[in-house]
Amino acid sequence: MNPRIYAPVLVSALLSVNTFANVLEEVIVTSSLIDQTLSDIENPLHVVSGEEISTSASQSLGESLDGLLGISSADYGSGVGQPIIRGMSGNRVKVLNNGMVVRDVAGIGADHVNDVDLNNVQQIEIVRGPSSLLYANGTIGGIINIVDSTIAREDFTESELKLGLEAQSVNDGDSHNLSYQNNLGGLNFSLAYKDSQFDNFDVPTGAILHDEEHEEHEDEHEDEHEGEHEEDLGFLSNSDFENTALRLGVSKAGDWGYFGVSVNSVESVYGIPFHGDDHGDEHGEEHEGEEHEDEHGDDHEGDEHGDEHEGERIFSTTDSDVVNVEGAYIVSNSWLKKVNYFIRDTDYSLTEQHAEEEHEGEEHEGEEHEGEEHGDEHHAEGPTVFSNESREYGAIFDLSNDDFLRKISLNFVDEDMSIVGEEAFMNPTDSEEMTVGYFMSAKVDSFHLDLGIRHDRTRRKGSVSHHEEEHDDEHDEHDEGSAEEHHDEEIDYFSKDYNATSFAMSLSKDLNEDFDLNISAGMVERTPSAMELFMNGPHLATGRLEIGNTDLESEQSANFDATLSYEHEGVYGSLTLFKNNVNNYIYLQDETEEAHDEHGEEDDHGGLIKANYLQQDAEFVGYELEMGTVIALGDGDLTLSFGRDSVVGEFRDDSNIPRMTPDRNIYGISYAKNSLELKLDLKDVESQMDTGTNETVTSGFSMLNFNAVKTFTFGQKQTATVSLFAKNLLDEAARNHSSFVKNEVPLPGRNLGIRVQLSL
Repeated sequence: MNPRIYAPVLVSALLSVNTFANVLEEVIVTSSLIDQTLSDIENPLHVVSGEEISTSASQSLGESLDGLLGISSADYGSGVGQPIIRGMSGNRVKVLNNGMVVRDVAGIGADHVNDVDLNNVQQIEIVRGPSSLLYANGTIGGIINIVDSTIAREDFTESELKLGLEAQSVNDGDSHNLSYQNNLGGLNFSLAYKDSQFDNFDVPTGAILHDEEHEEHEDEHEDEHEGEHEEDLGFLSNSDFENTALRLGVSKAGDWGYFGVSVNSVESVYGIPFHGDDHGDEHGEEHEGEEHEDEHGDDHEGDEHGDEHEGERIFSTTDSDVVNVEGAYIVSNSWLKKVNYFIRDTDYSLTEQHAEEEHEGEEHEGEEHEGEEHGDEHHAEGPTVFSNESREYGAIFDLSNDDFLRKISLNFVDEDMSIVGEEAFMNPTDSEEMTVGYFMSAKVDSFHLDLGIRHDRTRRKGSVSHHEEEHDDEHDEHDEGSAEEHHDEEIDYFSKDYNATSFAMSLSKDLNEDFDLNISAGMVERTPSAMELFMNGPHLATGRLEIGNTDLESEQSANFDATLSYEHEGVYGSLTLFKNNVNNYIYLQDETEEAHDEHGEEDDHGGLIKANYLQQDAEFVGYELEMGTVIALGDGDLTLSFGRDSVVGEFRDDSNIPRMTPDRNIYGISYAKNSLELKLDLKDVESQMDTGTNETVTSGFSMLNFNAVKTFTFGQKQTATVSLFAKNLLDEAARNHSSFVKNEVPLPGRNLGIRVQLSL
C-alpha cells in the first residue's frame, strides 16, 4: 500500500466504530425532469443523492451505480463503465446532464468513457416510463440524468465553499476537488473543479486469463519475455486513469424566471488495458502462426503481430468543451404557465494512441500523462481521433393547471461525428433530429396517471467505403516512395430518414395504508445509430471486424412492468415484474467458427472476429425484489436489507442475447446515528451460464464493500466529513459478463481509501 494512505486510513478507523450499517431515511427532493417531488413521480427506478456520490470512491458512471437493483456496468477498466438498465445497454440507455443528452462517443466504442463530471452533483436520477420520453429519444432502457446547480435556477441564499481530498490503495491514486457557489451583486456564481490521478490498478493473482493458444505462444518466446506473464505482476497494465473537470456558471434569477450560461470542460487520459492487436480472438488454433493481412494491408504472422505491440502503451485522451445557455420565463396566463429553453454546443474529441513504453512504472507520473507528450515522441502507430460536434436547441412549454400537469417539448439536434486516423472504421456521419414530446400527470379518482408521447424525425447521412486492394508477395520490398498500397475505392452514400413515435403510461394506486401498486406500459421506438448503420472496418477495442447494415429498421419495444410495494412499522419491501418485447432488436452477431472455416485461410479478417449488425425479435423478462426492516438501536437506526435482480434475454430463435447481466443478490446491513453512518454491502453475483454465440461461461463472485462516514461540526456552519471506504474486501478475482474483455480486464482487487471534505 502507498505509505501516504496508512495515516488517513488509521485516523478514519479510529473515528469509526466496529458496527456495520446503512442509512434508511425519507428524503423529499425535486426531480429536475418534471418539477415534481419524487413522491409524485410514479416510475423512477432510483435517485442517488449527491452526498452518497461524494462520500464514496471515485469511479466510472457505471460502477458508481452498479450496486442498485436493475443497474449494472459494462466495464473496460476502472475508468470506463457504461451503465446497463435491465439488460439494455449502449444507445438504449441515454445519459443526460441537467435534462440534456451528453453528446460524446461512448456509443461507438466499448472502451470509450462517458463524458460526465460527478463532482458536486445534486443527484443522479434513473428514470423509465412516461417522464423519460420528454427528454430523450430511443429510451428503451431508460435515462440516467446527472443533476447539478452550475446554472442556478434560484438565488443562492448563502456562500458555500467545499474542499476535498481522496486517496485509494488499489491504484496508489489520489484526487482533489473544489467547489464554490455564492450570490454576488445579484448574480449567482458557481464553480466546480476536480483533478484525479489513478495509476494501474491491482488485481488478484491469476485474475487475468489468456486462452491456451496465447499461453503456448508465450512459452515459445520465453527468452524474449523472460517467462513473465501479466497476471503475475499483481496489476493490470494500461489501466491508469487521469481526469480534470471544470464547471463555471453564472445566472440571474427572479420572479420572472431565470437565465444563465455555463461552460463545462473535461479532459482525461486513460490506458486501454486490452487491444485487438493482441489477438484475443475466439476462433482458436486456426489463426495461430498463420500468415494474415491486417487492416493496413501489411503481411504478418499471427505470432509476430502480437509481439510488436508487447512493449507499447495504448491509451486515449479526451477533450470536451460544452457551452450551455439555459433559462425559464414565467408567463402565468390562463393557458401557458412557464417556458423553459436551452441551447447547448458540444465540441468533443477522443484520441486513441500507441506509444513505446520507455519508463516502466514512471509513465504515469506527473506531466508525462499529458496526451501530447505520450504520443508525439514515441508513436508506434498514428493516432485515431473520434470527434462529435453537436448543436442542440430546445424548449418546454408548461401548460399545467390546478387539475393537470402538462408539458410540451420541442427539440432540435444537429450532430456531426467522424473518425479519422489509423483505425478509422466508420466514415463521417451527420445526424439531424427534430422532436415533439408531450407529458401529462393527473389524479383520476383514486388513481395517479402519467402519460408520455413523443414523435421523432431523424435523418442520418453517411457513407460506406469498399476497398479493392492489390498486393503482391514483394510488397515489403518496395521502396518507401512506392510502398503505399494501390487500391480502387468505391463509396456508397446514404441518407436515411426515420419517423418514430413512442408512448408510455403508468397507473398507480394506494391499495391501503401499507400497499401501493404501480403498473406501467409503453411502446418505445429507437432509430438505428450511425454506428449500427455505417460501421465498416476493424474495431480493435472489441477484437472484431464490425460490419454495419444500412437496411436496419427502427426497434420497437413493447414494455410492461408492475410493482407492488409494502411499508408498515419499519418493515418494507417491493416486487417488480417486467417484460420487454423488442421487435427488430439490433445486435452484433459474431461469425461462428464453422462459417469462418468456409472462408479458408485467404480471408481471416486480420485475426479479428467478423461481426455483423443484424436484427431479430427479442424478449427480455425479469424481476427485482427488495425487502428490509429498520430497527431502533440505541439512539440510531439499524437497517437490514436484501435485494435480488434477474433478467433473461432471448432472441426469437431461442438463442441467448450476448453479454447479459447475471442474477445478483445484494445484502446490506447499516447503522445511522446522528452524524455517523456505516454500511456493509455484499453483492453476490451468480455464474452466467446463458451465453451467446462465441461467449464463454463467466464464474460468479462476491463483492464485499464497506463505507463509514462521520461528520464533524465546528464554528457556526463549518463541517468536516470523513469517509472511509473499502471495496472488494475479499480481494475476489471478479469479472463482468457484460464486458467485451472480461478475461483480459478483471475488476480491481481490494481497495482501501479515504475521502475528506471541508465545507466552509
